[in-house]
Amino acid sequence: MEPNANKCVMVIDEALPLGMIANTAGIMGLTLGKHMPETIGPEVLDKSGCSHLGIIQIPVPVLKADREKIKELRQRLYEPEFAALTVVDFSDVAQSCNVYDDYIRKAAVAEESSFQYFGIGICGEKKLVNKLTGSLPLLR
Repeated sequence: MEPNANKCVMVIDEALPLGMIANTAGIMGLTLGKHMPETIGPEVLDKSGCSHLGIIQIPVPVLKADREKIKELRQRLYEPEFAALTVVDFSDVAQSCNVYDDYIRKAAVAEESSFQYFGIGICGEKKLVNKLTGSLPLLR
């Protein structure tokens, strides 16, 4: 991923409690890291010689939106124009499961329109990411 030509953002439901916001960001971050390992830098040594695992090499702004806006974004991300973007979502269907197999089963019988999204992570060409999220404010 070319740092200057690409962008990664997370859009999280601003109405969620703080713990759910943190959980949503953590889950989406782990998933994006798995699917985009080239964004992670090498290990870093500090002056004392202690090693620190590499972290993502580009900023990841965490933006806020309401549930309806996140749903609208998720719908747009299914459009062919945005097919090249890497997208992860975290929903009520996923959050309600403690075992991944339960998530697979629940998702298989739920219409996408019934999903309530807690957050969406989007990475890819900066112009496309900005087209979708450029007007959203930072989550503070």
